[in-house]
Amino acid sequence: MGRFCLHNRLLDAFAACARSGSFTQAAQQLFISPTALIKQINQLEDGLGVKLFLRTPKGLVLT
Repeated sequence: MGRFCLHNRLLDAFAACARSGSFTQAAQQLFISPTALIKQINQLEDGLGVKLFLRTPKGLVLT
């Protein structure tokens, strides 16, 4: 695995998703697209080596 740096934008993305329970709502709060937000969360999860959220039809659940 390559070098991983934890940027504030990744923490901001995580916190917004955790608060809202939704990629769409979190993306709106951060003024980015849901696709960009999902990529940031995937990058954070890959860097940490853990899944941070369970993706369900009703939204996001913290692991």
